[in-house]
Amino acid sequence: MRAFLYSASANLTLFFGALSAISLAASDANTSGARERPSSAKEQNLDWPTYLGGKERNLYSPLQQINRENVAKLKVAWTYDTGDKGDYQSNNLIVAGVLYTATPARKVVALDAATGRELWKWDPLTERPEGAKPRQRGLVFWQSEDATESRIFTAAGNYLYALDPKTGQPIRSFGKNGAIHLGSGLEVEGTPGVGLNTPGVLYKNSLIIGGLGGPGAVRALDVHTGERRWIFHLIPQPGDVGYDTWPEGTTKTATGLMPWSGQSLDEKRGIVYVATKTAEPDFYGGDRHGMNLFANCLVALDATTGKRLWHYQLVHHDLLDKDLPCAPVLLTVNHDGKKVDAVAQGTKHGLLFVFNRVTGEPLWPIEEKPVPQSLLRGEQAWPSQPFPTKPAPLMRQHYGEEDTSTISPEANALTLDRIRSSPNFGPFPAPSINETIMFPGFDGGMEWGGGAADLDGVYYVNVNEIPWILQMAETRKADGSPLARGESDYMIHCGGCHGLDRAGNALGGFPTLIDIGKRRPREQIAQITKQGAGRMPAFDRIPDAQREALLDYVLGVTPPHTTARPDEAPSTAPTKKTAPYAFGGFRRWVDLEGYPAIKPPWGTLNAVDLNTGEIKWKVPLGEYQKLKARGIPPTGTENYGGPVVTESGLIFIAATADETIRAFDKKTGTVLWEAPLPFGGNATPSVYMVNGRQYLVISAGGGKSGRPSGGSLVAFALPEEDTKP
Repeated sequence: MRAFLYSASANLTLFFGALSAISLAASDANTSGARERPSSAKEQNLDWPTYLGGKERNLYSPLQQINRENVAKLKVAWTYDTGDKGDYQSNNLIVAGVLYTATPARKVVALDAATGRELWKWDPLTERPEGAKPRQRGLVFWQSEDATESRIFTAAGNYLYALDPKTGQPIRSFGKNGAIHLGSGLEVEGTPGVGLNTPGVLYKNSLIIGGLGGPGAVRALDVHTGERRWIFHLIPQPGDVGYDTWPEGTTKTATGLMPWSGQSLDEKRGIVYVATKTAEPDFYGGDRHGMNLFANCLVALDATTGKRLWHYQLVHHDLLDKDLPCAPVLLTVNHDGKKVDAVAQGTKHGLLFVFNRVTGEPLWPIEEKPVPQSLLRGEQAWPSQPFPTKPAPLMRQHYGEEDTSTISPEANALTLDRIRSSPNFGPFPAPSINETIMFPGFDGGMEWGGGAADLDGVYYVNVNEIPWILQMAETRKADGSPLARGESDYMIHCGGCHGLDRAGNALGGFPTLIDIGKRRPREQIAQITKQGAGRMPAFDRIPDAQREALLDYVLGVTPPHTTARPDEAPSTAPTKKTAPYAFGGFRRWVDLEGYPAIKPPWGTLNAVDLNTGEIKWKVPLGEYQKLKARGIPPTGTENYGGPVVTESGLIFIAATADETIRAFDKKTGTVLWEAPLPFGGNATPSVYMVNGRQYLVISAGGGKSGRPSGGSLVAFALPEEDTKP
C-alpha cells in the first residue's frame, strides 16, 4: 500500500518538483523560440542543419514549393551509393548547400546537396581499428556565433569525434587527439563501454548527450575541448530525489536507463527534455524492487546546470523493455483557451503523453490503472501503470479472438488456436514461464522515428501493430541443479536476442551463433563481446572468468575444470548473482507466410490534434504487392523511421517494408504521391532548398523486417521548370 500511495503522490507532487528553478510565468507560454509561420515561400536556400529538423525535434519544414497540387511531379534528382549495407538510419543534415550523412558503417560523407557529388569521406577505422557499430541516426553540426568556427560531431565505437566540416578530418584539439571516450566522466569505477546511436542536442557551446550501454546519465560536453560541464545521474545517488525508489545499495551496481532515443531543447528557456530507457535486466526486476526512477521517464533539466526541474515516469518498474523510444516533441497548442507550450512523448505501447513543458503538468488527466502481477519468484511487479485520458491510444491495446488474422483461412485458424493457448493480457502482461502474446509488441507502437508537429498543434506519427511472443525461462535445470558453465550467462546476456537455442532471429537482425566458431576465431568473438557490434551493446563489465565460461558455452567447448569445489559458487553466476529467470528472446509472431499474425492494419500513420486531444485520422502505412494481387486492401507494414510535415500541407514518410516513400495530405491522410526506393527507407527524410529548388532526401538501407540491405541516398525534386518563381 505504501508503494501504491507513493506512486500516486509522486505523479502529483514529486514529479512536478523544483519548479521554483524556472522563473517563467504562464503568460510567457508562446515565447519559446519556436519557428513562426512563414509569410512566403520565396526562400532561395533553406537548410536542415539539425537532427529531426530542429532542436524541438518536431520534424517540421516551412517550405512550400512542393505542395498538394504538384507533388505528383516529384522525380529522382540524384542518388548516391555509400558502399555500405544495412541499418542506414541517418536523418541527414544540410548546411550551406552541403549534405552530411552517417553511413551504415559510421563513415561520414559530405556531398553537394544539389547534385549528390561527393566532397569528402571520413572512415572511423582510420582512427581506431575497433568495430564501428551501425544504426547511427544522425550527426551534430555546431558553428560559433561569429561563424568563424564549425565542427561535426559523430560517434563510432566507444568514441565521440569532432570533424572539420570542410575537410572531414578530426579536429585534434578536441579531447585527446580529436576524440573522447564516451565511457569517461561517468563517475563510476573504470571506463564502461558506451555508444551513441542518436545525436545529442546543442545548447550554446555545450553538446548534451545520452548514450547506449553503461550506467544511466545525461552529460553536457564542451564543444571545444570535450570536457564535461555537468552530469545528471539517471540512477540516483544517495540523497538524490528518487534514491528511495531502489532497494538500498543497489544504485551502485544498477545499469541501464541510458537515454538512447534522443533529447529535445527549449532553447529560449534553456530546458532540455530527456526520454530514458528501462533499468536492466529488462525482463526480471527481482534485484531492483521499486519504481526505479529515473527509468522510463520524461525528465526536464536545466540545460545550463543539469539540475532536474521536473519529471514524469511513464512506466513504473518496467519488466517489458518499454524504453521511451523517441525524442520528446516540442510544440505549441491551444488548451482551455490559452496558448500552451507543450511536450509530447510517444511510447512503445502506442500511448501519447502530453505535458505543459514548463510545469510538467499533464494537459489531460493521467490515470493509474491496475495491471497483471507477476508469479515469478522474487519479483514484485508494480501494481499499476499510468494511462492518459487523452489522446486515445493510437493502436489496439488488447489482442482478442476478434483480432485473429483475416489474410487467409489458414492464418485465421493458426492465430485463433494460438491465442486460445497463449492469451494476451494487454500492454502490461506479467512476464511468466508460460508463453504469452505480447501486444502491443516490443518494437512499438511508436519507435525511434518519432513524430512530427506542425504549427497548428497537430502531431503526426507512424505506429506498428505487430504481435510478439513473451516467455521467460528458468536458469536452473528442472531438478534444481545448475546449468552448464556459461549457459546461465548466455541466457541472461545473449539469449534474448540470439535465442535460447542460439539459432538467432533473421527478422530481428540477430545472427545465429550455431557453429560460430567455424566462422570467427575465439579471440574475435571475445573482442566483439567487449566492444559490441551491430545491434549488440558492449558487455565489457562482465568479469573475464565469466566471459570465458560464456564463450566456452557458445563455442561448445568443454573446459578442463568442469567440477567446482564443494565450497565454490557455480561460475554461471552473473556479475552480482544468478537471476532465477532469463528472457526467452525477441520473437515476432508471424503466420506460415511470414505476415504478422493479427488482423490488419499492421502499420498506420496517425494525425492527432493536440489542441483537443482527438485523433483526426488514421490510415494504413505500406502494403504488400503479393497481398494486393490477391485483392486484399492495404494492410500497412512494420515501419521504422519517422515523418516530416511541411507548411504546404504534406507529410513525407518512407519507413515501410515495401521499399516505398510516400506523400500524404496532412488534412485527410490521402496518399498523393509514392515512389520506389532501392532499399527500405528506414530513416527519417530531410527537406531543404538549394538555389531556389526544394529537395526531399532519404537514407535507404533496408535490412529491417527481413528485407534486402543496401546503403543508398535518394533525393527527389520537382522538374526544374516547375521550380521557377
